[in-house]
Amino acid sequence: MKLKFTKMHGLGNDFIVLDAIHQDIKLNTSQLRKLSDRKRGIGCDQILIVAPAQSADHDFYYRIFNANGKEVGQCGNGARCLMRFIHEQGFSHKNTIKVRTQNSVLELTQLSSNNIELKMPPPSFDPRKIPCQATEQRESYHIDTEYGSIQCYALSVGNPHAVLHVTDIHNAPVTELGKALEKHTFFPEKANINFVEKISRNQLIVRTFERGVGETLACGSGCCASMAALRLRDEVDESVNIKLAHGNLTVRWQGKENPLYLAGPATTVFNGEVAL
Repeated sequence: MKLKFTKMHGLGNDFIVLDAIHQDIKLNTSQLRKLSDRKRGIGCDQILIVAPAQSADHDFYYRIFNANGKEVGQCGNGARCLMRFIHEQGFSHKNTIKVRTQNSVLELTQLSSNNIELKMPPPSFDPRKIPCQATEQRESYHIDTEYGSIQCYALSVGNPHAVLHVTDIHNAPVTELGKALEKHTFFPEKANINFVEKISRNQLIVRTFERGVGETLACGSGCCASMAALRLRDEVDESVNIKLAHGNLTVRWQGKENPLYLAGPATTVFNGEVAL
């Protein structure tokens, strides 16, 4: 069996995008892992699958699988790539579309030829919804690790995140501490671990250790979580430019119950077929 695919990336956060509208796609965990493998497969951080809508409140159904084969509910860079894929494949020519994920409905708008904005539900700081092992919501949490007690913010933007302040982003222990916190019992469903250096009220630098993937070149949901955690404490303005390894993203949030907005590029690398 041959499967058609498109390789895409959002500032280096790379994806295999699959059309489940015109193909019958039933991939098991082993197959997903093999496709994601950079030595034995195509290689990617996440696999994205676009399928027909399941109800009238959205245009398409959007599934996201991390490189370890586990399905997750959010991927900001992936959503922008999905919008470009839908336009390039001719599935829709609407300037704004809605896609349903495992746990929410997202709105995508084409702002310009290579600038796509994602509108997502407000972040949640409720420990039960993140989820995390806290009995009540706090401004920050202290987590005991082999590297000592780590202070972080915790929230969900459709997937669980921890946010850590650092003073030197380039020398932050992203791999070591990321591994320790990603699988910590404090996060029963694991978590994405974001390291944030604040440059000014409207500029941040972010590095993210993604659950089930490792450090990626960019993480859209991680940028949203990082901005929201700081915005809640009035440390940044309503619109923030976030610097990543290969470019910038813009995150907007007015706070409280308002939606989050993430804007940035999406790039198509190549189309191909792979034998399963």
